[in-house]
Amino acid sequence: MIASEKIKQIAKGIHSTIIANRRHLHQHPELSFHEFETQKFVEQQLKSIGITDFERVANTGIVALIKGKNPTKKVVALRGDMDALPITEENKTDYTSQNIGVMHACGHDVHTSSLLGAAAILFQLKEEFEGTIKLIFQPGEEKLPGGASLMIKENVLKNPTVNNIFGQHVMPFLPVGKVGFRPGLYMASTDELYVKVIGKGGHGAMPHLNIDPVLISAHIITSLQQIVSRNANPIIPSVLSFGKVIANGATNVIPNEVYMEGTFRTLDEKWRAEAHTKMKRMAEMIAESMGGICEFEIRKGYPFLKNDSALTERAKNYAVEYLGKENVVDLDIWMAAEDFSYFSQELPACFYRLGTRNEERGITSSVHTPTFDIDENALEIGAGLMAWIAVNELTS
Repeated sequence: MIASEKIKQIAKGIHSTIIANRRHLHQHPELSFHEFETQKFVEQQLKSIGITDFERVANTGIVALIKGKNPTKKVVALRGDMDALPITEENKTDYTSQNIGVMHACGHDVHTSSLLGAAAILFQLKEEFEGTIKLIFQPGEEKLPGGASLMIKENVLKNPTVNNIFGQHVMPFLPVGKVGFRPGLYMASTDELYVKVIGKGGHGAMPHLNIDPVLISAHIITSLQQIVSRNANPIIPSVLSFGKVIANGATNVIPNEVYMEGTFRTLDEKWRAEAHTKMKRMAEMIAESMGGICEFEIRKGYPFLKNDSALTERAKNYAVEYLGKENVVDLDIWMAAEDFSYFSQELPACFYRLGTRNEERGITSSVHTPTFDIDENALEIGAGLMAWIAVNELTS
């Protein structure tokens, strides 16, 4: 059995390389499904490690293999996503994004560089373990339909068939040095709501001559909250939020229509389907009762993410062995969504969190913000722990 200290030593030795890779990726972020230069960079790094058994999948994705002794014995997959977000970075660092309006604000640069680090460790140890490690560098996590779903359709979990899969994600609420796990239900499904309310615009001083889509929209937004507060079973987590409302009128102009966008999230597929029907019907009937029309489109997104209980408990125990019990925490349900959920629907999966926070250095911003950053000591832990989990799981 490979000793944890051996992996820690290798991880420490390549820490500077992992940092350099992360900073390069951070400086050159690319949006979902446009990760062409990122793909080339990852391929170059794989070759520099000595890994040549890789191929492109889902246009901008990559899948690579590290074969140990007896490679067909068991196959464990490690996944890292590569895409960035349409956010203008406000950090002032040596590695600030050079692509204005695009930023690695969700830590995918961390995920990719950590997976490259784990790859370097595992390649050095390939004569000391049995089985195969499949490295999945995934595009398009941030945008429907999700790169995971496309990679699955292109058989990324086959040839060779994967037995189980692990994913690691930054957590800015966890101090660097700590990691978190949760068996069972963990993250929500996500659906995008696109709503147009059509009325009859006119002068704001003569509302009796108009059909006010702004007022109709206000009633719809308020009333739809009943879907969560009065229709959902209280034991099923549900979230309904509208983050975009456009009523292009003026102080004295009622517009002809209002456009809204929102999200619905839950952790139960049966209730998810029921909620879709209820939301659409309620919005349409409110608009009709007030003389208007509502066009309510629901774009179904990622399913809920469920961590395999047995696999996650094993991974948690591996983490305790690697980092110490005091550095491994239990996570609560998280109502954000992740397309790693597609993998979790296909085979035993474990999606866990890597602490990146450092309050003393002011590294506290949440993901999806223009000031998000990490304590780069997390990279050594992220790469080493992924490698440690993989080699242990091959022998389980």
